[in-house]
Amino acid sequence: MRKFTLRLVIIVLVVSVLVGSGWLNRATPASTCDIATRSTQIGSGTLSYNQAGTGQPILLLHGLFAEKEQWNGMMCELARAGYQAIAPDLPGYAKSTGFTVKDYALENQVALLHQFVEQLKIQSLDVAGSSMGGTIATLYSQLYPNQVRSLAFIGSPLGITNWATSVRKSIIEGINPFIPITKEQFDLEISLLFVTPPTIPDEVKTEKVNDYVNRNRNYQQTWDIVNLYDDVLCQLPHSRVPTLAIWGQEDKIYDIRDVDRSHRCLSGSQIIQLPKAGHLLLIENAQEAASNYLGFLKTIKNR
Repeated sequence: MRKFTLRLVIIVLVVSVLVGSGWLNRATPASTCDIATRSTQIGSGTLSYNQAGTGQPILLLHGLFAEKEQWNGMMCELARAGYQAIAPDLPGYAKSTGFTVKDYALENQVALLHQFVEQLKIQSLDVAGSSMGGTIATLYSQLYPNQVRSLAFIGSPLGITNWATSVRKSIIEGINPFIPITKEQFDLEISLLFVTPPTIPDEVKTEKVNDYVNRNRNYQQTWDIVNLYDDVLCQLPHSRVPTLAIWGQEDKIYDIRDVDRSHRCLSGSQIIQLPKAGHLLLIENAQEAASNYLGFLKTIKNR
């Protein structure tokens, strides 16, 4: 049963955010509640999404080259607290297929997500995102402030600060750690994403690297589009909805030393620095991140 659980987690995390047996002992179980997977037609494509719980809806948006299953641990925490957690594969990612390259532009992601929310007949929701997902969540809240009760970044978002030194060094050396084409580059990606890198079987590494190589053009196109938004959160008007940012103190993608810039760009927001947490705290620190997020939601419950 233990090997089955490990293999399941490895398969579903497309960004290569994979959970090995050593880390699994210390982390929240990937899924300890009833999570339903559904799909619906949006625009030119089919959008796949997970749903758990009932109550006030929370829209959870994953990051670049990731997928909805990264939220499983937090979804169950939110569902147990009386919320309805909804995590889509963003248009063009994972099992959300049939979308065009132009749909990777963040404004187009927002438009498609709004169609999705309207299909679900949701009038009021909280929205939270990880990394690029946090940026999309912000753009969504800017366009639909009357629909969004609150905004949250579960991990540092794209669009406030430059890449951390470790990422910049790799790129200058000709290696994109987010599009690894060798096992060594894959290991580098994992070391940047996790505080405690998991142990990953060689066959899984080979499978993921082959995918990056075989679909390299698509990955590069997506990367180029998303990097057009590297300063977008500091260019937007101040958010009109209550905002929480949870930033891992050991984040190797966006350095915690730039948190002061976050205070300036996210004026009025509540910022929590989470110790022993990296970039993907929604996985590695799911229970603690959920606890902080639920505390924040209680403060805006009657909004």
